[in-house]
Amino acid sequence: MPNPNRGSVGFQSNEFEPEYDRPSKSELKRQSNELQKLGEQLVEAPRDRVKRVPMPEDIRDVILETQTITNHEGRRRAMQFVGKKMRTLDEEEVAIIQRTIDSWKGASKAETASLHALERRREKLLADDKALTVLLEENPELDVQHLRTLIRNARKEVAESKPPKAYREIFQILKDLGKKKKADAEEEANDDESDDE
Repeated sequence: MPNPNRGSVGFQSNEFEPEYDRPSKSELKRQSNELQKLGEQLVEAPRDRVKRVPMPEDIRDVILETQTITNHEGRRRAMQFVGKKMRTLDEEEVAIIQRTIDSWKGASKAETASLHALERRREKLLADDKALTVLLEENPELDVQHLRTLIRNARKEVAESKPPKAYREIFQILKDLGKKKKADAEEEANDDESDDE
């Protein structure tokens, strides 16, 4: 019997192919690899950060346990298990974890920029006496004599290639000032919020 579709107008070759509603094998593999990488990022993250990530308790325990494994083969197997556990998460849980990790990256970029700013300020203090005057105007509570001594000692350390003890101490003072200003600003913001209520 002749095929009624042969040569007919409007016939398409894919008309009789079955349609699939599930992802292809390669798409499943890609998703699996992404979840594995997400698990690896969690394993490499500091423990205190991992403890604050919103995720199921069993997965958090596996990640924290994997962080303690030092044996190469044992860690490799543990990482595979982390990947397996990560595949049990639904899309929303994965998205929350990903956003949390992304926020760490933003925070660390901000931290890095802040540290670079502190280093530039320290260099200005060593290069220009006017920078000390500006710093003291902004922070009158600082010990002037102590700072002058530290700056003099830091210049000497650099000139004589000595260990940078005073150099580091200046940086620490600047860092503490930054923390204090940040805490004061947060406290002021909280006071403003409570006044609005």
